[in-house]
Amino acid sequence: MNKPLRRIAVFCGLLVLALLVRDNWLQYVKADHLAEHDMNRRVPIERYAQPRGDIIVDGNPITGSKKVDGDDFKYKRTYKNGPMWSPVTGFASQRIGATQIESIEDRILTGNDDRLFFRRSLDMLTGKKKEGGNVVTTLNAAAQKAAYNGLKGRGKGAVAAIDPQTGAILALASTPSYDPSSFAGNTNKEAETFTKLDKDPDKPLLNRALRETYPPGSTFKVVTAAAALEHGLYTDIDSKTRSPLPWVMPNTRTELKNEGPIPCKNASLRQALRVSCNTVFGKIGSDLGKDKMLETAEEFGFNEEQFVPVRSNASVFPKDMDKPQTALSSIGQFETAATPLQMAMVTAAIANDGTLMEPYMVNSLQAPSLDVVEKHSPKEMGKPLSKENAQKLQDMMQTVVEDGTGTKAKIPGVTVGGKTGTAQHGLNNSKNPYAWFISYAKTDSGSPVAVAVVVEDSDAARDDISGGGLAAPIARDVMKAVLDSKK
Repeated sequence: MNKPLRRIAVFCGLLVLALLVRDNWLQYVKADHLAEHDMNRRVPIERYAQPRGDIIVDGNPITGSKKVDGDDFKYKRTYKNGPMWSPVTGFASQRIGATQIESIEDRILTGNDDRLFFRRSLDMLTGKKKEGGNVVTTLNAAAQKAAYNGLKGRGKGAVAAIDPQTGAILALASTPSYDPSSFAGNTNKEAETFTKLDKDPDKPLLNRALRETYPPGSTFKVVTAAAALEHGLYTDIDSKTRSPLPWVMPNTRTELKNEGPIPCKNASLRQALRVSCNTVFGKIGSDLGKDKMLETAEEFGFNEEQFVPVRSNASVFPKDMDKPQTALSSIGQFETAATPLQMAMVTAAIANDGTLMEPYMVNSLQAPSLDVVEKHSPKEMGKPLSKENAQKLQDMMQTVVEDGTGTKAKIPGVTVGGKTGTAQHGLNNSKNPYAWFISYAKTDSGSPVAVAVVVEDSDAARDDISGGGLAAPIARDVMKAVLDSKK
């Protein structure tokens, strides 16, 4: 063979080798990735080739499937009370894709999970059609309804409710909301519906209970109180604190103001929480210093994302602050920001005698036969405060509801603890503030529910906005719904 032919043969051999390497790379190394890639049209076609399994609340499905004629996709998703449940379910759309539980548990819902292999193989042998499994949630239908109905007509807002003893999420509501059924299919009209929702300045697609961080305002004072007790700055909640009035923040000439003429000079921790003294809790934060405040905040879950299994944004307690900024952060201002879920976790830890349980909202996964494929076991997340100090803080929060700013959260015959908050909003506090309320209800067998509510009511008169006025009645109704469901 002459030299030119030999070169051509070698070159062709290299091309064949490269083709074989590439082919094996695609078939073996990248096979799973390509098979599951959203741009692979076979993936959504298979996803909607049969009815999806259901998402279950209180033993009843809140989802369904509807047969579609004349399309590659044989079935599309349907939702019962979609706007109320969308913060829990997310959506499954033939055109857009899937989010939240619909996405995270997609393999169970479509029947493609590896744990269902035996069932799929048996169905193939018997000729039975493929079926999806179910996702059983921890949600309480009555509590979710109370939360959603309480928020409706209030502008933007969110509610998160937790069982303090287990971490199970009982309610997760967000407004304004959307109906996932309205764009579940593959038509141009449904695509336009999604685009309109996506561009809406009020962000109805945003899950505010998990993904929006708000300045927590005075509700954060319970964390500051916990820090004061845990670090030994104060031990007696009824003794006077070292809190002059006026109080000038360190290294400044700026007085930290209280909201109105309230009795805050050297007020006890109980009194300071009851009337929400900025000066007392700002000075506590300054006296403790940023490191101790940061330690306590992080033990409650701040600065860490939560997965329930849907991801919740990390709430923020700043790490780099000077003394005045530490004072402001300790009353829920400056750069402190929290999701409603985070403030429900704070409340739950206090109600559970200092033990913080890991939040979750999927109780179990079921095969199509209803056999349990996976069962969640409650997990302890940490102990941000001792039992003794938690009970002191409970005592303080109960005073807030009995004889303070949270009286609208009272439930006859039930011990309720709470804390109001009105957080600044907008440049120089130019917009209507956020109204917060955190609370728990307690019975002889412990606390079955802790709640966080935040309301941004753009239509309310500014002077009428308060955590005790707007948010506390919603929290009360959610707690009452949980208590009634346990009778």
